[in-house]
Amino acid sequence: MATEQMKMPQLGESVTEGTISKWLVSPGDHVNKYDPIAEVMTDKVNAEVPSSFTGTITKLAAAEGDTLQVGEVFCEIEVEGSAQQSAKAEEAPAQDEAPAPDQTNVDQSQKKRYSPAVLRLADEHGIDLATVQGTGAGGRITRKDLLKLIESGGAKVTAAPASERTSQKEPAQSTQGKAAPSIPSMPGDVELPVTPIRQAIAANMLRSKHEIPHAWTMMEVDVTNLVTRRNQLKDQFKAKEGFNLTFFAFFVKAVAQALKEFPEMNSMWAGDKIVQKKAINVSIAVATDDALFVPVIKDADEKTIKGIAKEIHELAFKVRQGKLKQSDMEGGTFTVNNTGSFGSVQSMGIINYPQAAILQVESIVKRPMIVNGMIAARDMVNLCLSLDHRVLDGLVCGRFLQRIKQILEGIDEETSVY
Repeated sequence: MATEQMKMPQLGESVTEGTISKWLVSPGDHVNKYDPIAEVMTDKVNAEVPSSFTGTITKLAAAEGDTLQVGEVFCEIEVEGSAQQSAKAEEAPAQDEAPAPDQTNVDQSQKKRYSPAVLRLADEHGIDLATVQGTGAGGRITRKDLLKLIESGGAKVTAAPASERTSQKEPAQSTQGKAAPSIPSMPGDVELPVTPIRQAIAANMLRSKHEIPHAWTMMEVDVTNLVTRRNQLKDQFKAKEGFNLTFFAFFVKAVAQALKEFPEMNSMWAGDKIVQKKAINVSIAVATDDALFVPVIKDADEKTIKGIAKEIHELAFKVRQGKLKQSDMEGGTFTVNNTGSFGSVQSMGIINYPQAAILQVESIVKRPMIVNGMIAARDMVNLCLSLDHRVLDGLVCGRFLQRIKQILEGIDEETSVY
């Protein structure tokens, strides 16, 4: 018999850590390869992690609610193997017992990249992160490093608290890692526990605001003809297709077409380069009572309005039924958020990291407008764009919005949704 280690997988692009939301096994349980062993929550997806081996669970290295870095061991499985394999396993030192490498001779490029979980622990225990040797990739300090330090009694404050230290060369006043203030509860107050999914959302939003220099711009669009055309088609469409023809499908199609013409908008910041993505994969925000998910419409520029409407319907159904898969959340290159669905007329969205922009489609409202020198009631909508100013400038964003405006205002009674 030999013991194998299961490590935290990377459940999506740019994902660096995951939270164990629920264990599906216990020590002593027998599992087959590909059996689910845990539910893991990241800032992008809630997914079941399958076993990589057939054998018996011998150790769970993390508790429910714990956050682990990608690549960290989270459970051990005893599997059947050859005598030679077992002998090698016995001769080799355990991973946790391996001598620490000489930190002066290894890559330390990631040492100052602190995850929210690491910053939170450092603040709670007064640990000076500059004095901690990280065992993660590139010298990065992991949550496990801090827990080991705390358990050994070696957590001492030798400088400013972690929340006052720099991260990725950010200003010293950065509050990314500050512990939440102590707020006393008064009679009648209700205390709600922070769920793993809410923690993941908070971490991703904080990272986006902390790392991305946001800028905003807005454009007003006359969608009177769009409203007329959609209302002409909606009943017949629903009877034929079995799902609704929404206004949002028209907006997503217009955005996808404009992204094809302005590929700069379909980019991501990668430190020493800007990656312009070929595929146009539009992320859409879908909310439940307690969480926000961002599934992806793949190759949206190649789909018709009907095809996009169908995917919006299917993805929203999966979210609300708890059936969204990891693959449904991956690969997004630009986000469109239907904030108008609850009556908003103007908002400034936080960019879905690591994308470079997010478009908020606001509520369509009747307003008096001047048309050919006369006052007329028109259906108007605000399109609010948040942009990463490292990647994008006002000129290209203005032209991008102008193009979307042109597409939407060009819809007429001849426009096909097929």
